[in-house]
Amino acid sequence: MTGNPWVRPYVLTGGRTRTRQHLFVHTLISVRHYDPSFAARLHPEARSLYERARTSTESVAELSAHCGVPLGVTRVLLGDLAAANWVRVLPENYASPYDPSLLKRVIHGLRQLA
Repeated sequence: MTGNPWVRPYVLTGGRTRTRQHLFVHTLISVRHYDPSFAARLHPEARSLYERARTSTESVAELSAHCGVPLGVTRVLLGDLAAANWVRVLPENYASPYDPSLLKRVIHGLRQLA
C-alpha cells in the first residue's frame, strides 16, 4: 500500500465497502481534466489512483495493482472520485464477464504483471 502500512483499509474508506456506482474489476477509468491542486488535497492512496488514471486509461484492477491499493479500497475511492466528476468511468464494452475480448485483455494484463 502506498500509505502507512499500519492503516487498515476500512480507515481509508471511512468504513464503507460499497459505492454508489458499481465498478467491476474490468471497468475502465480515466481522468478528463487533471487538477494538481485537487490532487495535492487527496489522501496518498486516492492521489496515486487519480494521478495514475490521468496518464492512461486503465481498469480498476490495473489501477489497484499499479498503485498498491487493495481492490476494495480502490473501488470505494474511485467511486468517490467518479461521484464528484474527478474521474471518468467509461461505458462497459463487454456483453458479459465471459466476453472473449475481455478475457484476452485480462490475460494480456496478467502477462504484463508477471
